Amino acid sequence: MDALLLLQMLMAALIGVVVYTAIGVAPGTDETAVLAPVTLALVVAGIPLPVVLAFFMAAIVAKKLTDSIPVSVAGIPGGVMSAPMVEHAMILKREGHATMAIRKMASGSVIGTLVAIPVSLLLAFLLTPLADVLSQYASQIFFVGAIFLALMSREKVISLISIVILAALIQALRHFYWGMGVIPQGQVVFISFFLGITIGPMIFNLAQLTVREERQKMATGEPKTIKIYAADDSDDKSRFPNPFHILTRQEAVSATASSVLGSVTFFMSPVGITIFLGEVMSSWVKGTVEKASRALSSMDAVTNAAYIAGILIPLAALGIPMSPMAIGPGNAFFNAPPVLTLEQNAHHLMSFGEIAVASILGAGVALLITYPIAVRYARHICVFVFQRIPHEAFLAMFFSLVVLLAYMDAGVMGILGVAVLALVAGLLNRWGVNYGVQFMTLYAAPWLMGWLA
Repeated sequence: MDALLLLQMLMAALIGVVVYTAIGVAPGTDETAVLAPVTLALVVAGIPLPVVLAFFMAAIVAKKLTDSIPVSVAGIPGGVMSAPMVEHAMILKREGHATMAIRKMASGSVIGTLVAIPVSLLLAFLLTPLADVLSQYASQIFFVGAIFLALMSREKVISLISIVILAALIQALRHFYWGMGVIPQGQVVFISFFLGITIGPMIFNLAQLTVREERQKMATGEPKTIKIYAADDSDDKSRFPNPFHILTRQEAVSATASSVLGSVTFFMSPVGITIFLGEVMSSWVKGTVEKASRALSSMDAVTNAAYIAGILIPLAALGIPMSPMAIGPGNAFFNAPPVLTLEQNAHHLMSFGEIAVASILGAGVALLITYPIAVRYARHICVFVFQRIPHEAFLAMFFSLVVLLAYMDAGVMGILGVAVLALVAGLLNRWGVNYGVQFMTLYAAPWLMGWLA
């Protein structure tokens, strides 16, 4: 690995940190929707894969560090993964410890990152011999994975039913493209369908605005007021914050244990395992503030660990996206036609050392820059983003990127295909069918429809 590539990786990591530190503060920015299209665009553009991976790791760590800020200061989740933490964060806020909540959560994220990278690389090394066997049965594994995630979700019945419905729609659209001559017979459209599922909830919400009754239900009499309180304690800003000083010994141990478990269970739903481990680690703690602090630090550690392990283990060891993280935000590393395919992806084109160096560099840059900023200037960042950066600007940027990539994939019909699939995927998401089930179905659709036929 030469010095020029390392410099490019460093620059990409810095860009990822700057952009996604701000995005993490913006409320409601789903990890898949804001990260998957950008990563896909970088891969398709021909950017070296180690550079893209450094950007990706820096972005995900920076976003996970800062999406705790709107939770603690305003009671609004910065993303899907921070939603389970709102209740505990509001307990600390009511007790006058909003800033402490931010520090506990950010410190938990740091521990989760520090633990997850070596544990993930070790697990990847141990699982590498299974790669060839798993690749032979990839479609069947994705189908079983879709069923597993459906059974793990809250709405089990509709999630199971949606597997067949969504697979039928995906294959029908592919055959429609072939019949219309949009793409050559046998060429598989993937990017458009992946992006359609990614932006499904957003498209469905926009479609609802065109219905008078739905629009009236969403109308409010006055603008929503968000109170952002000042810091409740002081800190020595001349020193780099130490997560092991901010967390108590018990909180640090719980966060470490949660990170290990979150890494080992990389194939499970990150939201589900976060809620489960957060409640388990805080179940025997007495005292309202202590219990909430333990839960927040443990849950934030799990989210980082589950995300990092979810991309590193499939990428370094398996070669197929066998986790919600890999099949969602990190999918571009496994399937980004025509640059990458399931048979020849980043797992095959990058060495174990390149994956390790890019991951460590990206995560390290994010921790060194974003962690002290999140701990010291949380309120200032939140006020700036809420007042100066419209939420709609983020959404419009990613929506335009999706339209561009869909057009590159299959022209105007690709954009229409995205709209159709997005409406269905958004409705299913509203009914409780999570991203993991839908993405697994996308991969399993050809085999499943062929088997049913």
